[in-house]
Amino acid sequence: MFDNKTILITGGTGSFGKKYTQTLLSRYNPKKIIIFSRDELKQFEMQQVFNQDCMRYFIGDVRDRDRLNRAMRGVDYVIHAAAMKQVPAAEYNPMECVKTNINGAENVIDAALNNDVKRVIALSTDKAANPINLYGATKLASDKIFVAANNIAGGHNTQFAVVRYGNVVGSRGSVVPFFQNLIDNGATELPITHENMTRFWISLQDGVDFVLKNFERMYGGEIFVPKIPSIKITDLATAMAPHLKQKVIGIRPGEKLHEVMCPGELSYHTFEYADHYVIAPTISFSSRSNDYTVNAIKEEAQLVTEGFEYSSDTNPHFLSVDEISDFNNKAMA
Repeated sequence: MFDNKTILITGGTGSFGKKYTQTLLSRYNPKKIIIFSRDELKQFEMQQVFNQDCMRYFIGDVRDRDRLNRAMRGVDYVIHAAAMKQVPAAEYNPMECVKTNINGAENVIDAALNNDVKRVIALSTDKAANPINLYGATKLASDKIFVAANNIAGGHNTQFAVVRYGNVVGSRGSVVPFFQNLIDNGATELPITHENMTRFWISLQDGVDFVLKNFERMYGGEIFVPKIPSIKITDLATAMAPHLKQKVIGIRPGEKLHEVMCPGELSYHTFEYADHYVIAPTISFSSRSNDYTVNAIKEEAQLVTEGFEYSSDTNPHFLSVDEISDFNNKAMA
């Protein structure tokens, strides 16, 4: 699907963008991979690793619509990974989060439509479902904007979809490297926000593979949610440092005890496939029905039961301490 195609990744110097680039280069023969981001140092560092002839590096910010328009000329597929993601930073700098996550989403959509991009997938987060923090609220708004973009496309054939998943093992700023840094520097205890906290758990490669597959599955308007395991934060700490004490420090500003990816209120719009869920649009499309029981590659699904909710604390698949260790080791290899 990506052979001889041009792919643009916003926020492409992040953990996801680098893994996505590595995967594209190893499995396909793309015409171009465009890394669009605002940090020239990170682009320079990425160029030292990915310097193939097909690679292009484009300095720009998703807040800048004109720059996005220029970057997307001749682009076939877009992965929108750029975002302001740190929950406490968003709480203290709300308008900066709004400008990047909401205004930036609108700019990506406009640039994609202006350049007749074929398909766009935006990365979301479990925090966008029933949000209680600003980051989650802006990503919910972004999700809604990308879904609705399929209705405003008019004569354009551009399709827009969203991928939503949980904590990515080892991604920049996540809990695993945070704990590992404390362990490596001789910490005598690990800080735990709450002893009952749970999270969805996914490897970076699995996240990339899920996005790749959904470019084939999508009609436009879907929110794709993978079926992935949950963990207890206390079990994670035990798996990483069984010899260290755990100190409960309290939940951070805007943080949830558990995360939800498919809210119960949307069970009337949620379809279950073999290895993922699809949340269908709550609005009607002029170009297609909202029946997502069969996707573009003919996989079949059924509507979930009324009130179904996909939450990290009620997920039937929890990893044990030993399974977390194995999972993390494979994910970080």
